[in-house]
Amino acid sequence: MGIQIFGKSKCFDTKKAERYFKERGIPFQSIDLPRYGMGKRELASVKAAVGGLEPLIDPKAKGDQALLLRYLASEEEKEQKLLENPALFRTPIVRCGPKATVGYCPEIWETWPHR
Repeated sequence: MGIQIFGKSKCFDTKKAERYFKERGIPFQSIDLPRYGMGKRELASVKAAVGGLEPLIDPKAKGDQALLLRYLASEEEKEQKLLENPALFRTPIVRCGPKATVGYCPEIWETWPHR
């Protein structure tokens, strides 16, 4: 079970998360979220682990798509908009099998099996 870090290259918390795992010698896979996005099944797994879609939406996102996302009625529409515009995700999203976190959460990562 490996660690995956979905992040943005200019995100300070993504860099902190990568540094956290590097300093501890824990191998991880870094995924540039705006470039590669996230698959539908990956999103479903992360959504289940973090307790819904709202924690995954970046409140600081800017632009027309971010504004539109806030006013979409159904969760399915919001999910589709996130899949189409991965820059709207809050980062970093760190996964380890069925477990996941959003943001910088070293206190939770310490409890995960890493090898």
